[in-house]
Amino acid sequence: MKTELLPVDDFSLKKAEELLRSGQVVAFPTETVYGLGAWAFSAEGIDRVYEAKGRPSDNPLIVHVAPGMDLSKIVTEIPEKARILMERYWPGPLTIILPKTEDVPLRVTGGLSTVAVRMPSHPAAMKLIGSTGLPIVAPSANTSGRPSPTSAQHVLEDLRGKIPLILDGGKCQVGLESTIVDLTEEVPMILRPGAITLAMLEEAVGEVDVDPAVRAAVGIQSDLVPKAPGMKYRHYAPKGYLILTDEGPDQIADWIRQDLAGKEQKIGLIGSDEWIRKVENSLGPVRITAVSLGSAMDEIARKLFDGLRKTDEEGLEKIYGEAFQRKDLGEAIMNRFLKAASERRISEQTKQ
Repeated sequence: MKTELLPVDDFSLKKAEELLRSGQVVAFPTETVYGLGAWAFSAEGIDRVYEAKGRPSDNPLIVHVAPGMDLSKIVTEIPEKARILMERYWPGPLTIILPKTEDVPLRVTGGLSTVAVRMPSHPAAMKLIGSTGLPIVAPSANTSGRPSPTSAQHVLEDLRGKIPLILDGGKCQVGLESTIVDLTEEVPMILRPGAITLAMLEEAVGEVDVDPAVRAAVGIQSDLVPKAPGMKYRHYAPKGYLILTDEGPDQIADWIRQDLAGKEQKIGLIGSDEWIRKVENSLGPVRITAVSLGSAMDEIARKLFDGLRKTDEEGLEKIYGEAFQRKDLGEAIMNRFLKAASERRISEQTKQ
């Protein structure tokens, strides 16, 4: 199959609509990551999503909608707290779990009676969904298990020859998948952390819980099973052996020297500008490859998946990564980083 990479314009949007209506898939940008879209009511399209990604079929898909779209065909009810969150954070990086209608295929929901819905804010995504009038399921447009794509080039690297069309809308502004919150109970529950933080949700609707299995997804409590799309399986892993650590720069430098003693291997760092500078200062004349994620937390979030892919491009065999504090946006960053790691050398405080 030939994969076309096209800018977002009237021609490519029309082509995308034709593909979606015929049961094909189309990759498109959102503000979080690139999505692999299929018409939510096309069994053929949904099957192609799972096939192209190599995604487990019990992993639910998020239904993407546009402003003005009738949600009554997708959900049976919208509680008041859900309406408040929609009013405040839609369009944007927030996914809401609600009871599904009988029309929504169980293939979309992984067999669950609930459905995940969000309204992306990226102009290209809104144009695509709005112009077609189709609710679109769209997991991240990458091979399952790989770092999520934040550019059209990332999609092409993973899915060339597997899908017919990629809409190129530039780099994603957020860089991490949406926050997922379950609104089917009285107290809303975060099932996946993202750019819409716990504090932001609590400010809008009061008490909000966090699914204990969010920690299970990173191996801290292995007896719990997460409920959310994209949280049940290991994700984001680079090809190299990633060690996530909150140890000081002197200790990391000692580990690297031991790694290099009498061995031929490519070793690198991935983390903030300041952290990399400290480790490099401790290393002295020893030179290794550094992948910087920037300084501010929103920049680090935006560059995380791109940075993990860059470690592959550099051919790094062992990578030391910076463990961030699990607070606000740091919670979402660490959720993905922990799932990507091969090994964790971090304190209980950092885990929490």
